Amino acid sequence: MADNTIGRNYSSSSKSQPTPSSSLLLHPALTVSNINTFIKVTLDNEKAQYITWSELFKIHAKAYKVLDQIIPPSKEAAKLDSSPSLKDTDPELWSRVDGQWIYVTISEDLLHTIIERNSTAELAWNRLEEIFSNNKNSRALYLEQEFSAVRMEKFPDDSSYCQHLKTLA
Repeated sequence: MADNTIGRNYSSSSKSQPTPSSSLLLHPALTVSNINTFIKVTLDNEKAQYITWSELFKIHAKAYKVLDQIIPPSKEAAKLDSSPSLKDTDPELWSRVDGQWIYVTISEDLLHTIIERNSTAELAWNRLEEIFSNNKNSRALYLEQEFSAVRMEKFPDDSSYCQHLKTLA
């Protein structure tokens, strides 16, 4: 009798259909070849855009299932979530998707400020938050002065003038 296991048909009716392990599945974050097509704001020290950048980043991190790499779930939330963390189930994959997006969405100056050997996305995220939240008072004073100094004649049209004021505000 011939061995028919080589040509076995794994149709949907077959009960012995193999199931791929979690490490063989493609993580959604690995399908993004250029996060800058989604997050069109490059974070830098000169522009007041941290809130916009961080919100866009969190939206896409959630959509591509990497939010827990920058903002780990609270202990209470982890207790309520019955599914195991990728960090626990597949540490190698967790490491592969960790931090890839942050470094390509920030300016070169910020990159050199926050990057460290063997860092994680969470550490980079926290460093950026510290940079932009620790100087709130001086930043507010600077922006107030910039706002007061804006003159309409420096802009080609009303729309660009208003957009600049909105950005400063």
